[in-house]
Amino acid sequence: MMKRMNAVLALEDGSVYRGKAFGAQAEACGEVCFNTSMTGYQEILTDPSYKGQIVTMTYPQIGNYGVNLQDVESWRPHVAGFVIRELSPIVSNWRADFSLPEYLKKYDLPGIEGIDTRALTKKLRVSGAMKGFISTKEISDEEAVRRAKEWSGLVGVDYVKEVTHKEPFAWDSKDEESADFKLVHGPGAGDARNVRQPLRAADIPIVAYDFGMKYNILRRLRQRGFRVQVVPGSTPAAEALKYKPAGIFLSNGPGDPAALPYIVREVKELANSGVPIFGICLGHQILGQAFGGKTFKLKFGHRGANQPVKDLESGKVEITSQNHGFAVDPNSLPKEVSVNRINLNDNTVEGMRHKTKPIYCVQYHPEASPGPHDSTVLFDEFRELIEKKG
Repeated sequence: MMKRMNAVLALEDGSVYRGKAFGAQAEACGEVCFNTSMTGYQEILTDPSYKGQIVTMTYPQIGNYGVNLQDVESWRPHVAGFVIRELSPIVSNWRADFSLPEYLKKYDLPGIEGIDTRALTKKLRVSGAMKGFISTKEISDEEAVRRAKEWSGLVGVDYVKEVTHKEPFAWDSKDEESADFKLVHGPGAGDARNVRQPLRAADIPIVAYDFGMKYNILRRLRQRGFRVQVVPGSTPAAEALKYKPAGIFLSNGPGDPAALPYIVREVKELANSGVPIFGICLGHQILGQAFGGKTFKLKFGHRGANQPVKDLESGKVEITSQNHGFAVDPNSLPKEVSVNRINLNDNTVEGMRHKTKPIYCVQYHPEASPGPHDSTVLFDEFRELIEKKG
């Protein structure tokens, strides 16, 4: 067996972690954060919301089921680097198209294994997410720390322009990408990955703003009968309304929402158009600003598939999938906006609803992927809101 190169992860506080390299021979700066999901690493890697971040997985062994081309959440992985405790030596899943190291190498991304991810996660929880540097090349500890300290960070940076699709497009116009899988077993089953449940008719046209949108959001919208026209994140409101949408969807995305005044300006105009709006994650934060509120950076963010959220209107608790490092300040919101969901770990805002306009949003990911399906009903509520508006 070929001996693998050493790798290093350095933090801005001077901490250095040495381990074994996997993936590409490469180096990168990013904000070091952690995700508590037990599975779903390929969806995490390809979530555009992770642009500019070095992701640490808290689950100890990663890579056992490989990577397949059907479960990716974007056209490529967007993380800056990947940190794990132990890389599985084998790939054992019939749907796999790549091993994890092969997939990272294909996109020139560095990975490090064999470090104490529990100690790293505890440090990030106590001190907060930090600027970091990861390298699978030969480099001194001192140089690695210097590179981490000199990185500019996430605050004030517009990453949406780097991950949004550059041109508008109609999602899944041939209905080949959106239906749920129907697993078929036994002789003659063929490739069960391509056997799908039937879709309902796409009878409601909407426009979806792509701030770094995950594909499973688009799948969920199509499954509810929406005909989805995707537009770049910088699209003027007037251009979006030319499609004559019955609703507007605002997607997730990376980075600091306060660095996006040009998007907030257009969303404010959309909010005054009377067209129903549903936003998630970054879309939620942008709506918060469009309402007149402010956002702030969380200490270490919410990233994982086990975040408890309480619906203040129904009293129910949802276990949710989340990935964000910023939140809306509830004290900055006007009286016309109701905070209707909170995070039960830290009481931060997880949902808002406008009291007089057909607009609502959540901070988390109702499409999951990975994660629980407690919140998928929110896509049904979007359809009901549009049908009620008539």
